Amino acid sequence: MSKKVHPYVFRLGILRDWKSRWFNLREYRHFLKGDVLIREALVKKLKGMYVENIEIERNPTLFHVIIRTSRPGLLIGRKGEGSDSIKREIVKLFKKIKLEAPKEIKLTVEEVINPEGNAKIVAQMVAEGLEKRMPFKRVMKQVLEKAMATRDVKGAKVFLSGRLGGAEMGRKEWLKKGQIPLQTIRADIDFARERASLPYGDIGIKVWIYRGEKISK
Repeated sequence: MSKKVHPYVFRLGILRDWKSRWFNLREYRHFLKGDVLIREALVKKLKGMYVENIEIERNPTLFHVIIRTSRPGLLIGRKGEGSDSIKREIVKLFKKIKLEAPKEIKLTVEEVINPEGNAKIVAQMVAEGLEKRMPFKRVMKQVLEKAMATRDVKGAKVFLSGRLGGAEMGRKEWLKKGQIPLQTIRADIDFARERASLPYGDIGIKVWIYRGEKISK
């Protein structure tokens, strides 16, 4: 049996918070299904916008979506056109999955200040580079150098799996700089998975970024 644990779940309640924040015993499975489908649809719609995280908060009348991105201006659009289209998309999704739409939908866009020190955005950068047919080793080196140049980052690791460079057989390659203490709970490790779609198949991407230790008072 494998003993791997997702770095986010491992630190949940200690360094990390839940991505969906609400409580409802009666409608639990419907709310959970809605959150998962809405998050997946928004990630697909906002591809290329460097979205780091989508958080959802609910109360009896309000459905609050918090999107963290390094390109807030691009996402909001001129005169808020982008945010209006996202709200319309959420209403459509509620109808599609046959759930009652909330009375009010609120959208908050937060800016990620250091995108190179964020695992999800770094993974998207790797995917973008691979989809532009850049050599995978160069992409890995460039991304790691950018990540390590960020002030808070003390270690980074990039792992690729698939038909790298269009080879007939799939293989795994990884590159690491600095330290990644995965078993230390107080270590602030950001982890993300991404997929690069290429003509000869998909390439799986995993990124770990270590941002030092956080010790609560």
